[in-house]
Amino acid sequence: MSATWYECKVKYRKFDETSGMQKVKTEPFLVDAISYTEAESRITQEMSAYLSDSDEIKITNIKVANYAEIHPFENSDRWFKSRVALIAFDEESGKERKTNMYLLVQANDVKEAFENTTGVMKDTMGEYTIPAVSESPIMDVFPYFSGDEDELERLEKFTALKDSVPVDTTMDEELEMADVISSEEE
Repeated sequence: MSATWYECKVKYRKFDETSGMQKVKTEPFLVDAISYTEAESRITQEMSAYLSDSDEIKITNIKVANYAEIHPFENSDRWFKSRVALIAFDEESGKERKTNMYLLVQANDVKEAFENTTGVMKDTMGEYTIPAVSESPIMDVFPYFSGDEDELERLEKFTALKDSVPVDTTMDEELEMADVISSEEE
């Protein structure tokens, strides 16, 4: 099941580092939800973790975001919108057809965002171009977690660790074979 992302514009008081005072800001955030109602509930819950009890937030707008995929990267603090044009050949008309999709990629600058987009698309079977990469106003992304991910993550780590240590049984097998041969000779 693919995620539905909602862009929520939130108006709240935020400390402005340049002036040293609190200012009222309206900033967009992205949440993974199944409906507008859940998006409103989730953004309220997520934002309450960053604000004190006396601070109020006001959700000024919620809309479905048109991102096909979201790709966070470590050590990056900004979000960039990458337009990827998938190229397909239309056999009936004999012309190339381009279909645009948008990715939200985390990076520190436009160059890094382009490189991250290229890295994400490297296993794509078809042809594509990246005609545009621009900084997004999105401040943060809040994906949905059911809580089952912890169990699955631990199982994956265990399996990866188990698979990464090759067990060399050739020496054990040779010793067992030598024991069998020596006991048969006696």
